[in-house]
Amino acid sequence: MNQKILIVDDEESIVTLLKYNIDQAGYETEVAYTGSEALEKASTTTYDMIVLDVMLPEMDGMEVCKQLRQKQVQTPILMLTAKDDEFDKVLGLELGADDYLTKPFSPREVVARIKAILRRMVREPAEDTPPTIQIADLTIYPEQYEATIKDEPLVFTPKEFELLYYLAQNIGRVLSRDQLLSAVWNYDFAGDTRIVDVHVSHLREKIEPDTKKPVYIKTIRGLGYKMEVPK
Repeated sequence: MNQKILIVDDEESIVTLLKYNIDQAGYETEVAYTGSEALEKASTTTYDMIVLDVMLPEMDGMEVCKQLRQKQVQTPILMLTAKDDEFDKVLGLELGADDYLTKPFSPREVVARIKAILRRMVREPAEDTPPTIQIADLTIYPEQYEATIKDEPLVFTPKEFELLYYLAQNIGRVLSRDQLLSAVWNYDFAGDTRIVDVHVSHLREKIEPDTKKPVYIKTIRGLGYKMEVPK
């Protein structure tokens, strides 16, 4: 069965263009033209990904994203914004989006982003199952994209989990923001290293006993981040 993608935009010409190109790439698509319609569909139907415009009638894309994450809907979200504004980008990521593109964009770039995000979600059966990682009270299960703290399950977006897993695989190593962008996001964000900071902040909220005094993910001033075993 083809992976299903929800396209959300109030401009019919953009929806038609995106739908045609995403269908041609081999995905199944559904569409929504308002924020409330998108929220209803994404809350009641399982999608593999949502392509979500920010400027929508009835409810903007930021609010749709926020409410979906509050409902524990962890479907990957690619946000589309007409504003080339750093605040908008960071706010979208803080609300739980996985990626963003600024209009105008090429349909080819949208499809490339979709493939990059979904590629990481497809976990083929492997002869060697990635080992569970145990770091103090934190347990990471790579095959299931799951983790627990003191056996309590944690909820992550796919990108948050990938960042956590990569940090854990490199425990004790200082990783620069550029290294993390390349390894986890898999393409050039043109220096938007704030994306890493936002996702690290999300991880800390979920795994750290005290976010003001992190014991798992340490900031190495001027260099980047390092995961450690809490003392």
